[in-house]
Amino acid sequence: MARLKYLVLHCTATPEGREVTAADIRRMHLSPVSAGGRGWKQVGYTDIIHLDGTVERLIDNNEDANVDPWEITNGAKGYNSVSRHVVYAGGCDRSMNPKDTRTPAQCKAMEAYVKDFHRRFPDVRIIGHNEVAAKACPSFDVQKWLKSIGINQAA
Repeated sequence: MARLKYLVLHCTATPEGREVTAADIRRMHLSPVSAGGRGWKQVGYTDIIHLDGTVERLIDNNEDANVDPWEITNGAKGYNSVSRHVVYAGGCDRSMNPKDTRTPAQCKAMEAYVKDFHRRFPDVRIIGHNEVAAKACPSFDVQKWLKSIGINQAA
């Protein structure tokens, strides 16, 4: 068990307007590499924010400030044992270039999710996947967005 240090925001890196289901995430992450998956033992995210703003739990957790071994997801290599990960469906334009594709409902749900998380865990740093990996994910500037919704974190 480790102390929770990060909430990492992600996108599914799928085209704008295409829904992604929990089954899709499980298939992409858990299927063997030979079957087109990543071959992981656990999915990469705790929760997914759907196009309509619905938040769906992918991996149970006990909502405390620790990351128990059974709560670890594979969202950001090197950070998983101290992080919780949330993903929104989208993140690419129709040509698969990075783009902030969050729908108004996703933006509202993500804001509520992040504000509630920050209220409960004010010392946990909220970051984008691209802040700890050479990726475009989540296809928007998380730190700028946090300031726009009234969350100011120490650097």
